[in-house]
Amino acid sequence: MHVYEVLRRPLVTEKSALLREQGKYAFEVAGKATKPQIKEAVETAFKVKVAGVNVMTVPGKMKRLGRRQVMTASWKKAMVTLEPGHKIEFFEGV
Repeated sequence: MHVYEVLRRPLVTEKSALLREQGKYAFEVAGKATKPQIKEAVETAFKVKVAGVNVMTVPGKMKRLGRRQVMTASWKKAMVTLEPGHKIEFFEGV
């Protein structure tokens, strides 16, 4: 998997904004991405040093569309912890 296919989008939520102060950033990643691939992708894309990566699969939810119920797709989320002194400028002011 290519480095730029691993990261799908940054997750900008209230909880991720609070974690940013601790040097932790949240991303939606590709379903088959591994921890070393995520670490390499963040280091390459943002030119920072990554201390650790935690990965979780977020299960899909049941939604109603008219009379029928459909299941949304499951997706993979990564919490990336940066080395002290590093930060991602992309998230500043969001």
